[in-house]
Amino acid sequence: VHLVESGGGLVQPGGSLRLSCAASGFTFTNYVMSWHRQAPGKERELVATITSAGGTIGYADSVKGRFTISRDNAKNTVYLQMNSLKPEDTAVYYCYAIRRVIGSGEFDYWGQGTQVTVSS
Repeated sequence: VHLVESGGGLVQPGGSLRLSCAASGFTFTNYVMSWHRQAPGKERELVATITSAGGTIGYADSVKGRFTISRDNAKNTVYLQMNSLKPEDTAVYYCYAIRRVIGSGEFDYWGQGTQVTVSS
């Protein structure tokens, strides 16, 4: 199983980045996908979530109106479009996949993370 994030980097305040997470080794369409982030000295926090079919999306209050999560099930990829970036968005961003099966429990996977730095 692999979740490989890409698209991070250094960007100025007000700029944009698009993160990608390519999944392999499991049935992508069965999994709810989400992006999380962890800033230095802080706990990891949920940023955005998308259901297996992309029908329900949730966002942290701190990113609503600026970030958009989407997925392409044909490419086994989930994206995070980040606009109007702020210095407080600086963090390592992680891709996460989870599936809950009645009677079998949870199956979940984390990516290795990609660094996003917002600074002038």
